[in-house]
Amino acid sequence: MVKTVIAKTLKEALTALDAHPYQIVAGGTDLLIQNRSHTGMPIGFKGDCLYISLIDELNYIKADQERVYIGATTPLETILNHHLTPKLLEHIIYEMASPAIRHTGTLAGNIVNASPAGDSLVGLYLMDAKVKCQSLNKTRIVDINQFITGLRKTQLKANEMITEIQIPKCTFDHIMFKKVAPRRSDAISKLSFAGAVSISNQQIKDIRMAFGAVYITVVRDKTIEEKYTDISLEKLKASIPEVIKDYESLIQPIDDQRSNKVYRKQVALNLIEAFINRL
Repeated sequence: MVKTVIAKTLKEALTALDAHPYQIVAGGTDLLIQNRSHTGMPIGFKGDCLYISLIDELNYIKADQERVYIGATTPLETILNHHLTPKLLEHIIYEMASPAIRHTGTLAGNIVNASPAGDSLVGLYLMDAKVKCQSLNKTRIVDINQFITGLRKTQLKANEMITEIQIPKCTFDHIMFKKVAPRRSDAISKLSFAGAVSISNQQIKDIRMAFGAVYITVVRDKTIEEKYTDISLEKLKASIPEVIKDYESLIQPIDDQRSNKVYRKQVALNLIEAFINRL
């Protein structure tokens, strides 16, 4: 029989995790699909569940001079409409789900689900987000690209939970998010793209690109980005074929029920060109 614990404080949740491994459930929007029954029976969770959605102390958005901090139980809809939310993340959340899902789902859940098609991940990778993981006796902060280690795999330990997402404050002159899916929102992405650029006096001061659902994790390469930093916008546009070539070997999508690898790869490369040409 599946055991359930409904925690109302962070201490209650961490104490429970310290004593026993649980499947952590906040909004549950991904978990309900993964564990759904096709026979009309109730949701068939296969392990004990710890519900954390009632932990008000993890429902917040705040900021200091360097970062924006988002609590693990903060609904996506709250993040979408908050004045502290980075514009790129705002655009992504608006397209990533229906209003009903956004009122229930959480950013922490999207992260720990660790799907390469998770829409928020391209933006979080691009902005160098960090994940705060807590156990009863220890707290650690991990870069998101290190926290997610593979397809639905993370560094999260059995006695830990995500309690906060930390996003460095970034100022960009141009941002772009593109979700390629059967519908604009409320659909799983065939692939996704996020780009951001800072330009001063027609010189590229910062350029970042991230790709979702084209590899087992989000694709972002800071070495490539540095290659096209401190050059003129004109030179960047002239270098589009070279930029595409640099990313080509990194984009390794698969065939599945939503799309095929040839289409995914070509569209991802096309989005590089579209992004740079818009600048």
